[in-house]
Amino acid sequence: MRERAVSGTSEGPAPAADLDRPIVTESEIDTPPRTEPLPQPPYRSVFTAAPLAMAVVDREGVVVSANDALAALLGSSPDALAGAVAADLVDLGSDARSWHAYREVLRGRQSRLRCTRRLKHPDGHSLWVQVTVAPLPAEDRAVLLSVADISSRRELQGRLRHLQMHDPVTRLPNRTLFFERLSAALEAESYEESGTGRIGLCYLDLDGFKAINDTLGHRIGDRLLAAVAERLTRCADEAGHSRTSIPLVARLGGDEFALLVEDSTGTEQLAELAESVLRAIQDPFDISGQRLSVSASIGVVERHAAGTTPTALMQAADTTLYWAKADGKARWTLFDPERNAHRMTRQALASTLRPAIDRGEFQLEYQPLVGMEDDRLHGVEALLRWHHPQFGVLTPNRFIGLAEEDGSIVPLGRWVLRTACRQARRWQLDHPDEPPIFVSVNVAVRQVWDSDLVADVAETLAETGLAPHLLQLELTESAVMGSAGRPLQALKALSDMGVRIAIDDFGTGYSNLAYLSRLPVSVLKLDGSFVRGFQYDDREAAARANPADEVVVEAMIQLAHRLGLTVTAECVETSAQATRLRSIGCDTGQGWLYSRPVPPDRISELLGTPGVQAGVGNP
Repeated sequence: MRERAVSGTSEGPAPAADLDRPIVTESEIDTPPRTEPLPQPPYRSVFTAAPLAMAVVDREGVVVSANDALAALLGSSPDALAGAVAADLVDLGSDARSWHAYREVLRGRQSRLRCTRRLKHPDGHSLWVQVTVAPLPAEDRAVLLSVADISSRRELQGRLRHLQMHDPVTRLPNRTLFFERLSAALEAESYEESGTGRIGLCYLDLDGFKAINDTLGHRIGDRLLAAVAERLTRCADEAGHSRTSIPLVARLGGDEFALLVEDSTGTEQLAELAESVLRAIQDPFDISGQRLSVSASIGVVERHAAGTTPTALMQAADTTLYWAKADGKARWTLFDPERNAHRMTRQALASTLRPAIDRGEFQLEYQPLVGMEDDRLHGVEALLRWHHPQFGVLTPNRFIGLAEEDGSIVPLGRWVLRTACRQARRWQLDHPDEPPIFVSVNVAVRQVWDSDLVADVAETLAETGLAPHLLQLELTESAVMGSAGRPLQALKALSDMGVRIAIDDFGTGYSNLAYLSRLPVSVLKLDGSFVRGFQYDDREAAARANPADEVVVEAMIQLAHRLGLTVTAECVETSAQATRLRSIGCDTGQGWLYSRPVPPDRISELLGTPGVQAGVGNP
C-alpha cells in the first residue's frame, strides 16, 4: 500500500469542493451560506483530553476541530489541522472503495467507515493507523474522525506471520509460504499482463541424509540442513543475478526443498539451475568438525502457467523426483509426459485388476507345442489376455508384474489353472480318437509362497477330471533355480503327483546345471534369443550367423537328454530354424511357424490333422 505524507494538501480522487455538488439539494440552492460557527458540544472537555486521536469533520469533509492526540500523532498542532481536508490527512482517497464509503458517511447514507492506512510522519518514519468515521448526533451536523496508532500491533503481527511462514531450522520459507507464492504465481493476472507466462520448479531431497540423521543425531542433521539451505540460496541468487526475479527457495519438510522459478524462460534455465544445485550439494560439508557428504535427487518441471494448478505441478514434480531416485540418485530428471502417462496407465490397471477377475475380463488363448519329428500337436501353452474396457486387449507383460506386486496373482492364477484344465479336458472328450494333448500353465513364484499350490492343483484336477500328466506347470529359470524350502517341497509334491514341471526361458539366468539335476523338472524351454540365431534361409545369411549359438543350443539339448529331460524351443518362426533344431535333437517347437496364440476352437481344428503346417493355426 503506498504511503501518503501527512499534510493539508488534497491528493485524493476528488477535492473537498467536489463534495458540494452531490451533497447539496435543490431546496438549499438559494440558501445563503452559514456564517455562525458550530455550537460547542457539551463533551468538549472529554474530546480535548481523550488519549484517542480525534477530529470533528463537517459534512463537506473539512476538519472543524482536532484534539491534541491527533495533532501529536500527525506531527502538527490542533490549530493547523482546523480547516484541513480530512481525507487528505489520513489518505482516505487512495482507493475507490474507501473513498466511496467515506462520502456515503458524510451524506448520512452509511453509518460507519473503518479502514487501515499507512501514513508517513513529517519526521520520516511510517506508522500504521486504523481510521474510523462515524456520524455525530444529527443536531451537530458533523462526523467524528478517530485515528488509532496500530503500528506496534502490525509489527507484532508481521513477526508472528514471519515465524508461521518460515522454517525455524533453515530460516527458509516453509511449505505454507511456498504454496501461497505458488498459488499467486499461477493466478491469471500474475502472468497475463507481463512476463513469460511460464513457471518452473526444482523439487529435491537429499540422498543419504537419513543415515546421517540417524547415526550422528538430529543436532548435526539440523546443522547440515541449514548448510544445505545456504548453498541453495546462493544458487538461487546466482541464477537470478541477470534475470528479473530470484527463484524462491523453500524447505517443504524433512530433507525436501524446492526452488520455484516464476516467469521461467524454458527447460534450459531449469536445467542450468538443477546442475548448479547438484554441484553445490555434492561438495563436502564441514559440520561441527565432521566432514559430511550427501547428494541430491531433483525432479524438474517446466511448463505454461495457464491451465496448471499447484496440485498438478507438485504431483508432476513428485513423480519426477521419484524417477530421479529410481534412475540412480545424485541426478536431476526432467518431467516426461509420455513416461507419466505410462505410470498413470499402470496405476489405473493396478486399481482395476482385482475387480476385473470378478467381471470376467480375462480370457485364455492357446499356442501349439508341436513335435519336431512328427509335426503333430502334442500340447498347448495357455496364454492370458486381459480384455480391458479402456485399454483394449493387454498381454501378460502389461499386468502380471502388477498382479505379483499386489497379490492378485493368486486368485488370477487359480482362475487360469481351472480354465485351462477344464478346456484341456473338453478337447479330450470332444476328440476321443486322438491322443490327448497336455496344457502348459505359467506359475508365478508368489503363487507358491502365498497359496497352497499343491492343494489348488489337486482340487482342480479332481474337479475337471484331467489326468495329472496332461498338466504342465511353467516357472521361470530364476524362480526354479532359487527354489528352497517351501517352493522346492511344492515342486516335488507336484512332480510326485504326476504333474510335469517345466523351466521357462531357460538360458537367460544364472544356470546352475548341477543344481538342475536335483530339481523335479521334466522339461526345459529354451529362450527365444537362442533360436533367433538360427534365422537364415540362404547362404549369405548363414555366413553372417554366429556358429556359437548352434553349439550352445546343441550342448544344452544333449545335457537335458542325459538328465532325462525333454527340450522345447520357443520362437520358432521359419522352416530353416525348425529343420536345424530337429537335426540337433530338439523335441518340441513353439512359435509362429506353427501358430500364433489362438482361441480354443482353433485348437480343435488342429486336432486330428496329420501335421501342423506353417500358418494353419494363424487367424
